[in-house]
Amino acid sequence: MHMLHAGINLIYIRDFLGHSELATTEIYARANSEMKLKALKKINNTVIPENVPNWQENKYLMDWLSKLC
Repeated sequence: MHMLHAGINLIYIRDFLGHSELATTEIYARANSEMKLKALKKINNTVIPENVPNWQENKYLMDWLSKLC
């Protein structure tokens, strides 16, 4: 996991560990939240907006939610 978190490609980790199949290495590889966020930012900067709107300031939404309770 430390190698994966350091940014080393999973294929190289597979070779280092001596696994014959990448699927075997994937069993042990788990991305943490930081890695997932970095991957999302790499594919598209607009996936995660810089300024997330405050949903509590949306009167229509708050009225609708209060009717559900």
